[in-house]
Amino acid sequence: MCNLSRAFLVVTMSSSIWQIDHKKMDYRQIPAIFVADAPGLDFLNSIATPVDEEVDWIGDGEGLLSWLEQAGMVPPAALAALRAQSTPAELDAVAQQARALREWFRGFVRTRKGRPLAAVDVGELAPLNELLARDDRYEEIVADVTAGVSRFELRAQRRWKSAESLLLPIAEALARLVCDEDFTQVKACEGPRCTLLFADHTRGHARRWCSMAICGNRAKVAAHRKRLKEQEAH
Repeated sequence: MCNLSRAFLVVTMSSSIWQIDHKKMDYRQIPAIFVADAPGLDFLNSIATPVDEEVDWIGDGEGLLSWLEQAGMVPPAALAALRAQSTPAELDAVAQQARALREWFRGFVRTRKGRPLAAVDVGELAPLNELLARDDRYEEIVADVTAGVSRFELRAQRRWKSAESLLLPIAEALARLVCDEDFTQVKACEGPRCTLLFADHTRGHARRWCSMAICGNRAKVAAHRKRLKEQEAH
């Protein structure tokens, strides 16, 4: 397990207990949800209740690999190589670390969403900075040919040395959320049972739902039923 702060380790232990005590729907039965308009929040949404039962898409090592593939955070070749060189137990251990990271960062976001971040908040991000410091990135010149025209591009690459490398693109997404997003527009879906978070990039910042197809539609149906009952009462 990576050597992060005490807060992160406490969440890791809690995550392990929580995993044992709660039965969830098999993540393979439904695709992961990507509605947050910010990869870091999509990671927090990797556990949700899309219908009636809770789904944790990173509940084990294979789930983590699948979610990272769906999110486009890790190249397919790197995923295949790490799957081949890692044992299921090693991948499961990294998935447990990812869940702990998720729940720790969820606490950071939930207590600060809806207001600008302040300089003092950076002190709470020490565990994330520790994880970012372990990254092994480099840049490479590559040739891009479009419509017969060659163009050189400086592209960031990452060395995928072990299963724990899978945590690094997640850490980068969380860091970009903190640095690039306006936290005053980070919101929680207004659905009564929904736990999804999103970045409101709409004009006027009037977004209320994770998705109109999910909670937005449920709210419309509920409002319609309420109106019918009120009409019947009169």
